[in-house]
Amino acid sequence: MDDMDNNSYERLAHKLNDLPSGYPPTEDGAELRILEKLFRPEEADLAADLTLTKETPAVLAERLDRDPQEVRLLLKGMAKRGLIVAGRTDDGMGYSLMPFVVGIYEYQAGTIDEELAKLFEAYYQQSFGDMLSVKPSFHRVLPVQESVPIDIDVRPYENASEIVEQSQAWGVIDCICRTQKELIGDPCEHPKDVCMVLSEVPGSFDNSKAIQMLDKDGAHATLKKAADAGLVHSVSNSQEGHWYICNCCTCSCGILRGIADLGIANVVARSPFVTVFDRELCFSCDLCADTCQFEALTYEIVPSIDENRCVGCGLCVIACPEGAFTMTRRSDEKIEPIPVTHTDWRMARAAVRDLDFDDVR
Repeated sequence: MDDMDNNSYERLAHKLNDLPSGYPPTEDGAELRILEKLFRPEEADLAADLTLTKETPAVLAERLDRDPQEVRLLLKGMAKRGLIVAGRTDDGMGYSLMPFVVGIYEYQAGTIDEELAKLFEAYYQQSFGDMLSVKPSFHRVLPVQESVPIDIDVRPYENASEIVEQSQAWGVIDCICRTQKELIGDPCEHPKDVCMVLSEVPGSFDNSKAIQMLDKDGAHATLKKAADAGLVHSVSNSQEGHWYICNCCTCSCGILRGIADLGIANVVARSPFVTVFDRELCFSCDLCADTCQFEALTYEIVPSIDENRCVGCGLCVIACPEGAFTMTRRSDEKIEPIPVTHTDWRMARAAVRDLDFDDVR
């Protein structure tokens, strides 16, 4: 690779790190090797000039003083491979920069190979923790539907089933995190086909080759399948604009592995609920402690709950055969504020990272 090519990847890596999500550098250049795998040099160079606001090829070509046809072809090629965002604007099809996470990496779920899996693992071990440590968190936990008593007030954005109900199109793909761990020879036992995608537009996934289309009942069945497998529901950390539901585990999930592998206690925003325990109903079977992925439950004669570690996923509730566990709403001062929109989330992270959000939006 010549110096000009390398400069293109360095420019793009720097631009991605300037986004609120971040893409922190590594000592050995692992972040550049990932970009080299995904982008051609001329694509990386153009992507580094994009922002989070969609621009048509004509507008972008004028801004950059480049040939409109060349720009259009490069943008279409990148969008087709899930490297940038494509969508309608008032002036036609527009394109914008996509964060590395959640974004570029997840869009490689259908094409990830052993090489990319190993590249990602090298990056993960060096710098992913720097992204996970910034607040607000990428994801927040939603409780399993059956775990919350019906007399407790649950807002629509706090309920996975309600998010499914509000959507107009549903699909499922293999989890890229469990696929990645499998490709590097460290698979976990959880199912892969439970990563859910959602849309407000009916029929969004009808012609997709990468996404298995579901109807609403199929989406609810996928949620149940994930919960029965001991997986934690999580979504983007905002009240609006949900386009996926991840079903996660600490053994493979890029976010939750931050707890098990990187020692970051609060990698995910907890739900507004917490587990409570009725000692009189406990038969000392220990299933609850085996189910908890967050070390919130310790077990001697009976379980003990660490409220600070409990993320409110509700898996222990459905695992207990005696009904000794239930969920209750946390007190107001212990409920983390949730950004209303994804833009609000981005602005909050930009402020924490001392970034000028106007430079990239």
